[in-house]
Amino acid sequence: MSNGLARKKNIEDMIAASSSGKGLKRELGAFDLTMLGIGAIIGTGIFVLTGTGALTAGPGLMLSFVIAGLACLFAALAYAEFASTVPVSGSVYTYTYATLGEFLAFIIGWDLILEYLLAVSAVSVGWSGYFQSFLSGIGIDLPTALTAAPGSVEGATTFFNLPAFIIIMAITLLISLGVKESKRVNNIMVILKVLVVILFIAVACFYVKPSNWTPFAPFGFSGIFQAAALVFFAFIGFDAVASAAEETKNPKKNLPRGIMASLFVCTILYVIVTAIMTGVVPFMKFEGAIDHPISLVLQMSGQNWVAGIIDVGAVLGMTTVMLVMLYGQTRVMFSMSRDGLMPAKLSKVHPKYKTPFFGTWFFGTVAALVGALIPLDELAKLVNIGTLAAFILISIAVLVLRKTRPDMSRGFRCPAVPLVPILAILFCGFLISQLGSQTFIRFLIWLAIGVVIYFAYSRRNSKLNEK
Repeated sequence: MSNGLARKKNIEDMIAASSSGKGLKRELGAFDLTMLGIGAIIGTGIFVLTGTGALTAGPGLMLSFVIAGLACLFAALAYAEFASTVPVSGSVYTYTYATLGEFLAFIIGWDLILEYLLAVSAVSVGWSGYFQSFLSGIGIDLPTALTAAPGSVEGATTFFNLPAFIIIMAITLLISLGVKESKRVNNIMVILKVLVVILFIAVACFYVKPSNWTPFAPFGFSGIFQAAALVFFAFIGFDAVASAAEETKNPKKNLPRGIMASLFVCTILYVIVTAIMTGVVPFMKFEGAIDHPISLVLQMSGQNWVAGIIDVGAVLGMTTVMLVMLYGQTRVMFSMSRDGLMPAKLSKVHPKYKTPFFGTWFFGTVAALVGALIPLDELAKLVNIGTLAAFILISIAVLVLRKTRPDMSRGFRCPAVPLVPILAILFCGFLISQLGSQTFIRFLIWLAIGVVIYFAYSRRNSKLNEK
């Protein structure tokens, strides 16, 4: 099987290699991982997608978040088992390599590039909009040509989204200097943006009118399910916590805690915020404010003074999302490169900073250029389908490993196997079916490109060929 598509990496060898002292530096505890997860999750979803979701599901958006959260919960339990059992950088790519074989591992790694890289680019565009609004508020206006991607603003001549480019390059610099520096900045910004969300809840809850929750599901369950597939984007990020396995202290305990805690906190906040939003503002009034629904709620509440604080929270929220997503991207690519499936330069660790320095700058630059030059209208759906596919594979991998290695030591065991992994597969598969045929076709094209790269380069350069 040395040349077969199903050749697998030895789990014990992977763990030994990651613990040899030649890899990444272990700096993260359970609190840091929880902050990492919350940093990735709370961002575009709560500040932007809630408006679009309300138009799709009405007040039933609360249920949409619960459905999307359940899909994530079942997958998170599978992630937690693998992260504690195989505490190696690479997340679901590494887990798939150890259970389902090299070809599927490469495909899911290629899939994660789609998820993380394009998510960074998409969020940078939203960040740019909020940042430009902030600058306008203090009397500074950028040249129109440098405010958006070419052709993305009707009636305006735009060439380059300069703020989107600059913020990604600044985050790239931070990540390249080391995980210790990145975690400090992330932890501070996460605490601030959670306080901003709590401020919104505390101020707006007094203006809720229960009559606005009727009808609860104006578009029926169809609208609730479609909104669940859309707002699933709001939960993307907890899986990036697993990418930090090789930089985590006591990963068998801390990784499961970080994954589950971040998902739990964010789900509670999403449901509360959604209930308040649709209770203050009749859902149809979000029609003209889908890019700033939280601000609309505050205006309807007569609390404009909070709007500026919320805008700051949105900027911080999107910054941490980009930070964690780009971090996850570089660590997945680090693992693929170390295995020979991508060029070796992408996994070269800087002698001083102990980070994949070149790989970080390479992918940071690509993400910055994509955000600056390409309008990304369908990006949320593409990112969603990539993530859902990863969740399905991790759930299958847990079932396989329980069958093939039942006696292996596990720091955390996914409960109710095989029920929970099967529920994760069913929930994620159902949400994929709600995303539409065009998204599915684009996803298949991306995977086809990956297949070509695997057979043209990765298969023959794989480190497993040396054994």
